[in-house]
Amino acid sequence: MREHQDTKTSSTGETDRAEYLREKMVGELRDLGAVRSDPVAAAFSVVPRHLFAPGEPLERAYATMTTLHRKQDGAGTATSVVSASEIQAVMLEQARIEPGMRVLEIGSGGYNAALIAELVGRTGRVVSVDIDPEITGRARRYLDATGYGWVDVALGDAAHGVPEHAPFDRIIVTAGAWDIPPAWIEQLTEDGRLVVPLRLRGLTRSVAFERAGERLVSRDYQLCSFVPMQGAEAHSEQVVTLDEDRVSLLIDTDRPVDTDGLRKALLGPRTERWGGMEFGDSEPLHDLDLWIATVADGFGLVKATKEAVDSGLTSRSALYGGKAIVSGSSFVYRASARPVDESRTRFEFGAYAHGPDSERLAEEYIDHIRTWDRDHRGGPGARIEVFPAATPDAALPAGRVVDKKHTRIVVSWP
Repeated sequence: MREHQDTKTSSTGETDRAEYLREKMVGELRDLGAVRSDPVAAAFSVVPRHLFAPGEPLERAYATMTTLHRKQDGAGTATSVVSASEIQAVMLEQARIEPGMRVLEIGSGGYNAALIAELVGRTGRVVSVDIDPEITGRARRYLDATGYGWVDVALGDAAHGVPEHAPFDRIIVTAGAWDIPPAWIEQLTEDGRLVVPLRLRGLTRSVAFERAGERLVSRDYQLCSFVPMQGAEAHSEQVVTLDEDRVSLLIDTDRPVDTDGLRKALLGPRTERWGGMEFGDSEPLHDLDLWIATVADGFGLVKATKEAVDSGLTSRSALYGGKAIVSGSSFVYRASARPVDESRTRFEFGAYAHGPDSERLAEEYIDHIRTWDRDHRGGPGARIEVFPAATPDAALPAGRVVDKKHTRIVVSWP
């Protein structure tokens, strides 16, 4: 809950405009389905987002899909942002925060911590931790200036949590995590919720887990994108360059790769297969990506520049990360959809395959699409469970096992 602040940082006109844009943002978040509950709507209606991004135009500060305060490293890679309000709303709804709860936020920006503070109220506690002193210092200043001085801001590697303030009823992670450190589970209450942007075989989903003893069980997951974790839990995929700086392949670091063979394959003939299923132009198909990632061996992403696409070297889908399967010196990825009717409202996917095993891989890819269409399209989605790394195979449920440093993650499809 925000304390009254007698600040003179904004003119009356700017304050009125900010209030109007804030209410407009809440309406748009409801229309998007990101805000579904009155408490979350009320939090977004109260917290002055623009004061956590001074210097930004008001319209930009309150745009639902816009990130703010982007910080980059020397290579131009983003290391910190204030997330778009749309994904912040999604994660707060996933967390199901109630008054009086103790909440740990991993990754500090100030604004999200203020939203959490509105949800827990003064009977609760909010702790925000970040590894970057510039980020924590900025968050501290913004929280103090906007009436949330009672929110705790801690400097440290978030992989260790904040044990001096544990346990927590909720933990919300605002950076992409390849794994789940033991401290996060240990500092979470039994039946507590952990909401984390979890990286699974190249794809990121915001997963809402509930703790059940030493394991975590997913209750919900949503599409998202976040800057990666820093510190002890920093991790990156293996990047294989296939055509100078124009085409690359991203796969897990533990997989051996025939780099020379794959480069030759890309420049060779292409095998195409089409079909598998039809879909409408506004139908969400994100679960198809997760399905292929968790049932196919050798999953990865093919990424290409616009120059490579325009030259015909790759499909347009590679601009955004074409979902691929790699096998030896061959690979296949999903091509951009093509229309199947004159009105161009119904589409089908294709598979582009390269290399000596291209025929088999193309058929395999289309078969994966057909299986998802038949058995899982419109279903409940995947069940994601997290177990300690020492858990033996015999104690794991059926499903695709993704082994990490600290955990064994099992993805199954009911």
